[in-house]
Parts: sequence; structure tokens; C-alpha cells
Amino acid sequence: MQQYLGLLKHILEKGTVKADRTGTGTISCFGYQMRFDLQKGFPLVTTKKVHLKSIIYELLWFLKGDTNIAYLKENGVRIWDEWADENGELGPVYGKQWRSWEGKDGKIVDQVSDLIQQIKKNPDSRRLIINAWNVADLPEMALMPCHTMFQFYVSQGKSFCIDGERVSNIEVEETSNGAYIINGTDNNGKTYSLSVGEKEAEEAIRSTKLRLSCQLYQRSADVFLGVPFNIASYALLTMMIAQVCDLEPGEFIHTFGDVHIYNNHMEQVKLQLSREPFPLPAMKLNPDVKDILNFKFGDFTLENYQSHPAIKAPVAV
Repeated sequence: MQQYLGLLKHILEKGTVKADRTGTGTISCFGYQMRFDLQKGFPLVTTKKVHLKSIIYELLWFLKGDTNIAYLKENGVRIWDEWADENGELGPVYGKQWRSWEGKDGKIVDQVSDLIQQIKKNPDSRRLIINAWNVADLPEMALMPCHTMFQFYVSQGKSFCIDGERVSNIEVEETSNGAYIINGTDNNGKTYSLSVGEKEAEEAIRSTKLRLSCQLYQRSADVFLGVPFNIASYALLTMMIAQVCDLEPGEFIHTFGDVHIYNNHMEQVKLQLSREPFPLPAMKLNPDVKDILNFKFGDFTLENYQSHPAIKAPVAV
């Protein structure tokens, strides 16, 4: 997670002192981007322990279209408590906009379902977008969306080489003696074949499969507390949508507007920067889930997560 540590350093070195809505004060930069190759591991920060349970339940809550914190509290997640009213309501925040955007003449749009259908039917579309910034609803929200819009992109996987030639349109056939033959064509339509073992055949299929990438635009980002959650959440969402669309996860690209460190997080940031990151963990999804709305908490398994201890810091409300 050098990308995240690099962002912290960038703000400390280049940031501007700014006032903010909470009255806490920040050091802030405008415009920054990080890229995470999801084939190289799950981007969960290792220089402090991150509470993955909260990330998963919050994402499932968004996908349910829920805007009341009762579901979160039932599952031991308290990250939205400070903004909810006495009945647990938050107004038309993320879940409402993702699943029940109310448009002209009261028309309701399920952006998540529409997105998945579009990825399946028209993967080259440049309109694979979900937007949470519903201007008409902003005044009713307990907290206006920080991660405002995200777009998906389907691309070719890695090319595969047979006899030194790059080939695509990979197909694998099993022979009667248990061997596997990889067939592919070059740019001129010439066919090449290679005999391999089962493991190599599976890797060839996986590596050349179409990939799904996601770019998030986040208008405002609390880098110490919020951004580690945002990275993991959208990386996981990309993996989930890729699975239900029969694609491989590609990249998660995180683009920021006002990206800031709060004044009362400075010591925590310096402590985190003094720590050496560990290798990234792996995230495994239950392969039997084929509908984005059918994922449950138990369908996610984090493997080989090694981290430094958690670092507490106050939330700016």
C-alpha cells in the first residue's frame, strides 16, 4: 500500500492550510489519483489494522438500498452513528441513490441493477456509471456524498504467448489422456496450440479473461480515517460486480477532489508513516454467488492479512 502512504506524504509536503465544515482544520490538496491492480492483492492498508467487518457490512447496506443504521447496529457496526437522527435515519444517502434514485416525474432508477445489465449487454459502453450526487436530495441528507460517482470499464486481459507469438481468443480443451491444449489466434487469424498441465490451463483462462476496472471520484476525503475504508470498499465492490458479470477484476482507480488530513490526526499520520507495510492480503469471494444482491457477510474470506496495530483518532463530524 505504498500508494496510500505516498498520498499521506504528498499532503504533508504540498498541502495548504484550510478551514472546514467541522471546524477542526485541515492540511489539504486538490486533485490526486491512486491506482490499485486487483490482480496483485486486496488493497487493505497494513500499516494499521483496518476493521474489515465494518467495510463489508457497510457495502452490503449500501447495496440493500438502506438508509437507516438499524442493520449496521444489529451487526456491530457504528461508523454512521454520529450522523443518524433519533430514529436511526440518515435521509436519502448512498443506498437510496444507488438503488432508488428518484428522477423526473417520480421515476425510480435502480442504478446498480441497470449497471450490471449494461456491463453484460454492452461492455464497451462509456456510460457504466453510478452517481450518488442527486442535487435535489442533497439538503435532506445527514451527510452529503463524499464518494460521489464511479465508472466501470471492461478491457482485455493479458495477452498469452505461444511459440513467441501473442495470441488471444484463448480456448482450452482436455484430451483423453488428461492433458490440456491451449488454442489461440494471433492478429492475422493464425492459430497456435500448446500442450500444458491443468494448473497452467486454468491460469491461461484467468489471465486472458476480460477485466473489470472501476474509477471512483471522491469530492472530499478524510485520508487518515476514511480513505482506507473507501479503497477497500470499492475494490471489493469491483470484485463482486466482476464475479456476477463473469469477468476478472482489473484495477481500482481512486481519484480525489479535496483530499485532506485533519489537524487532530497529524500525530497518528506520522506514526503510520514510520511503519513498514506488509505484503497485501488476498480476498476470496464465494464463487457460487451470481447475483450482486445475494452476497452475505460469510461470502467473503480475507487471507494472509498481516498488519500493524490499530491507531485511534477522533472523527470530525
